[in-house]
Amino acid sequence: MKKFFEKFELLLTRKKEFIHNLENISKILEIGSNEEKIKTLEILDDINDSDILQKIISKLDDDSIQVRGEAFSALVLNKNKISNLLIQNLNSPSKNIRAFAALVLANRNEIIAIPEIKRLTKDDHGMVRSCAIGALGHLKDQESKEIFLESVLDSNLEVKKSALQAIIDLNIAVSDDVKSKIAEEKDSETEKLLSQLEKSGPEGI
Repeated sequence: MKKFFEKFELLLTRKKEFIHNLENISKILEIGSNEEKIKTLEILDDINDSDILQKIISKLDDDSIQVRGEAFSALVLNKNKISNLLIQNLNSPSKNIRAFAALVLANRNEIIAIPEIKRLTKDDHGMVRSCAIGALGHLKDQESKEIFLESVLDSNLEVKKSALQAIIDLNIAVSDDVKSKIAEEKDSETEKLLSQLEKSGPEGI
């Protein structure tokens, strides 16, 4: 009986230490310096605590690009089943979180997220639309063909380029009329992508 209580006390102590560590991590991610946040995020690529995971996701909207990048890496590298939480955050009020969560899901090859990512291609913010299209292209979703063809004529230049890249990567046929409209965009990167499309894509329809 004595040994039982000793083991129980040890487990209880470890649990308290674990909770205390989680509280410290949460506090650092909330109010720590950028350096502290980055160092903490570097060791969180295997965390499975939902509260901490949500804190990491919230750092996709951090003011610091380095912190955002480290949060992105931590989520992509995490081997735990965190897709549902990431999918929930596609509905975040933050455009950065919506956009980067879509890219995280794509980099994790979370095909289950495709229907929700498709919804973001109609988002009010061009950056979100661009990232959603890039995510669908990365996931090689051929069923998004019409979305890519529509988006290549989007009013936002970055959306156009993301759609054009997806069209090239998935070898989707583009009509000569659409190519002509794309060519009207006086942008060097778009011109390079269009040239690549002409060389590698299927014949126009």
